[in-house]
Amino acid sequence: MTLSLTELLAEPVSGRRRAVVLDSHDYAQSVFLQGKPVPWQEPMAYANFFGQVQGVLGSDLALLSLDRFYAQRVAVDPALQAAMSAKSRTGYALRTLLGDAETTQFVIELATIFSQTQRVPVVLQIPSPMRWLARTHPLSGSADVSGLDADHAENASMYVADWLRGFAALPLMAVLLDDRGPALEPVPLSTYSPIANVTDHYRWALGQRHEDRVELHGSPLSGAVIAADFWATDTAVLPDGDFLIGEVPRQAVPERVLSRISALV
Repeated sequence: MTLSLTELLAEPVSGRRRAVVLDSHDYAQSVFLQGKPVPWQEPMAYANFFGQVQGVLGSDLALLSLDRFYAQRVAVDPALQAAMSAKSRTGYALRTLLGDAETTQFVIELATIFSQTQRVPVVLQIPSPMRWLARTHPLSGSADVSGLDADHAENASMYVADWLRGFAALPLMAVLLDDRGPALEPVPLSTYSPIANVTDHYRWALGQRHEDRVELHGSPLSGAVIAADFWATDTAVLPDGDFLIGEVPRQAVPERVLSRISALV
């Protein structure tokens, strides 16, 4: 029987009192890869890279940062950029990105290999539909995202929901919508019902990551954010929450990080 997120949070695989989810991507690139590019285009190399980091930091969940993958993919693919820019209609760029067959096939292969090689449950982290819409909107010919609203975000969530069905065969624990970033019109998690319908169908948990917390769809449980200064000083106090999520700073000192990991009990 597959472990649910609620069950994992009640009894973390690490043996900690509270589950800890670590977003260590930028730190790992700096320390483990010595600043070299992340091997996104080689799924097994990426999985091995992440596994090496996980072996040291011991997150209770493996966070697959598809938000970063897609940002890198668009940046290095002029043909994809051109396709996304073909029409100025709001949402066209995002719909084109998520509908690109070659990119989708590759990202599903990446997620499949990642899921098969990690020793802890996997969470897909993607931008919230509102954030993804805002990031791709400039390719439609306008850098002004002030006109984007909840209706646009709800429409974008339909594209994301269709795209998520491609991961149906994977044993995912959850999908995490990252809503952090510059100020936009607030969009509650309940707006993204098309995504919730998909995650409910596949028995994946759904969460939304904010600057100060993580909320879970259909659950009273919530995650608290580990402050950046936790990784720099022994006097930093952990916040209250049903589970913890934290981003290890890129510039954090490795010896200090290891010391602070031991404080996550």
